[in-house]
Amino acid sequence: MPEPAVGELRPEIPDKLYFRIGEVSRLAGIKPYVLRFWETEFSSLGPKKSGKGHRLYRRKDVELVLEIKRLLYDNRYTIEGARKYLDARSRETGAKSAAAAAGVSSRPQAALFDERGPALETIRKELTEILQLLS
Repeated sequence: MPEPAVGELRPEIPDKLYFRIGEVSRLAGIKPYVLRFWETEFSSLGPKKSGKGHRLYRRKDVELVLEIKRLLYDNRYTIEGARKYLDARSRETGAKSAAAAAGVSSRPQAALFDERGPALETIRKELTEILQLLS
């Protein structure tokens, strides 16, 4: 999440698993009905529901609420603009984390095959032998 502007204080989020709507409302400094509206506008904001139907926000939900508030109130984004910004950011970070999880290098694809290591030579040799057997 981008750093807050100078003079802007980010509220300290307590270290717990779930937050009720009133707690999130107080942390973000907005009314509960605004949170419920944002849930309809931002698909990534989706608190779980307890057995009694109470909204239970996780820490990442609270961080997202604070980010949405910053975009809408401080940066003056429209709801559509904030949605597009958050979607683009999640795609960008998702692609980076997927590449890292797969162990994919950030080098161009051609550079991955320039190096002739022993494994590549062994594979090439075995493929050549298979080709000869099939011919």
